[in-house]
Amino acid sequence: MVCGLAAPRLDAADVVALGSPGMRAENVDDLRTDARVWAAKNPSDWIDDIPNVEFAGLGHGADPTGPAFGARRVPAGDAEGHTGYFAPGTRSLRAFAAITLGKEL
Repeated sequence: MVCGLAAPRLDAADVVALGSPGMRAENVDDLRTDARVWAAKNPSDWIDDIPNVEFAGLGHGADPTGPAFGARRVPAGDAEGHTGYFAPGTRSLRAFAAITLGKEL
C-alpha cells in the first residue's frame, strides 16, 4: 500500500511491490507514475490470505500480481513465505538485482 500511495511522487525508474496485499489502486495506470511497476508474490506467502478489497477508504485494493493490475511480474515461485523474497539463490533476488541495474527480465 505504501508504494502505491508514494508512486505519483517518486522520482524513480522502477517501483517494486513484493508480498503486497494491494497498492490502493485498481491497476498500474491508477498509480499515476512513469516508473515501470513490478510485483512479486510467492504461493506460500501468507499475505495472499488478506482480501484484495477497498471499501469506504479502507483496505488495499487490487492484487498487484493479478493480470488485470498490469504490473510486470517478478519470478518468485521459489521464495518461501513472506520473508523469502531476498533469500540467497532465489529467482526473485536475481530479478531485484536486474531491476536495480535497469535490465529487463
